[in-house]
Amino acid sequence: MPRGNEEGPGRTADAEVGDLRRLERELRGALARDGFLLHYQPLVKLSDASRFGMEALIRWPNRRRGMIAPSLFIPVAEANGAITPIGGWVLRTACRDAALWPDGGVVSVNVSARQFAGGVLIGQVARALLDSGLPPERLQIEITETMLLDVDTDVLFMLAALFDRGVSIALDDFATGYASLAMLRRLPLNMLKLDRSLIRGLPHNAEDAAILRAVLDICRVLRISVLAEGIERAEQRDFLREHGCDYGQGYLFSRPLPAAAWTVAAAETV
Repeated sequence: MPRGNEEGPGRTADAEVGDLRRLERELRGALARDGFLLHYQPLVKLSDASRFGMEALIRWPNRRRGMIAPSLFIPVAEANGAITPIGGWVLRTACRDAALWPDGGVVSVNVSARQFAGGVLIGQVARALLDSGLPPERLQIEITETMLLDVDTDVLFMLAALFDRGVSIALDDFATGYASLAMLRRLPLNMLKLDRSLIRGLPHNAEDAAILRAVLDICRVLRISVLAEGIERAEQRDFLREHGCDYGQGYLFSRPLPAAAWTVAAAETV
């Protein structure tokens, strides 16, 4: 979708509101007719480069607008409440796809704070696992640092319930400024995902390297595994591996691809 100043100086607030309303209608239409796609990006064990799972990433191919970036439509879905049914669709589809992977592995799914309202997420996870037959141990739920601004007893209870059932819990985008290291003790966590902003300057940025070492040390004590996002260069991978980071994700290993591409790749290795 074009961005920038191409609308021209005559663009009015009414026109922008009209565009937003059209996008909202198209978004709900896409949900009604199963118009979204999931792509998957590998989660890699840094010690031996083996793949232990995939993160599910939503995509919206729009006939009129082309492929719409999640950064454009997810905020709209969050604002109008559509994110809750979209999140349920992502969970069901990701679990169904993962159940068909010949080499197994974890599927990691991002969830919204809205899915916690009224305990909706618990029901969505239960349905997705039941319908797909996927064992709970193969599902990982990703919550974001921003969600911790609104964390309350009910959210902690739901996370603990999922954790006790065997579903893994990952804290995504860590180091973007909201969560503290002390917060890690309150949460039932299996994994901490370091935001790409912390990884980008490695291995040359001394401050980023120092923060990384501190986080890794604390997570070892708390027995939380660590995954680095946004790995694009071999020197980043090597530095992370040398300092004891468990897992990695990024274009160095693979860009996100449709489920069918991974099924074919797995079949070709048999």
